[in-house]
Amino acid sequence: MPEITLPIRTERLILRRFEAGDLDAFHAYHSLPETARFLPGEAKSYTKCMESVGKYANFVFEKEGDWICLAIEAVDAPGLLGEVVLKWLPGSGQGEVGWSLAPGARGKGYGAEAADAVLRLGFEELGMHRIEAKLDALNTASAALCERLGMRLEARLVDKWHYKGQWATELVYAILEDEWRARSQ
Repeated sequence: MPEITLPIRTERLILRRFEAGDLDAFHAYHSLPETARFLPGEAKSYTKCMESVGKYANFVFEKEGDWICLAIEAVDAPGLLGEVVLKWLPGSGQGEVGWSLAPGARGKGYGAEAADAVLRLGFEELGMHRIEAKLDALNTASAALCERLGMRLEARLVDKWHYKGQWATELVYAILEDEWRARSQ
């Protein structure tokens, strides 16, 4: 895999490595039950957030199973808005994208803009062939974001996960590199 050049800039956003100064803002939204609702695990403690921010700041992306988590920041207003993730899945040219935003950043198109930049990274710089997103069927905001990105619903896996005391249906959205290029023209 080629080196990842950071930061990644979009019209309104900067995607960069996490820094120690992101900890309080990261904790502010990851400690909320509404943020944890569709993420593995419960709302994060300050200590867990410290571990996460440290891991995200020092990511390595060299082999299958590695993943990057980039801080999302507005170009005109420094401060953490959320994060966007790209995971290198097993198999030739396979990836997975994900995101999480602070409550004040939701509903403004930041998630779609950041995820689109990561799709571009995956397809143009890293040579991926297919990128998917997996989500809880109840997460209608993320499903709508996948559709805005041009991803197609490939699978609905009923009662696939048992987490947080209940069964959850998993939706799998995906887009191929040639579909992404056709959509981006």
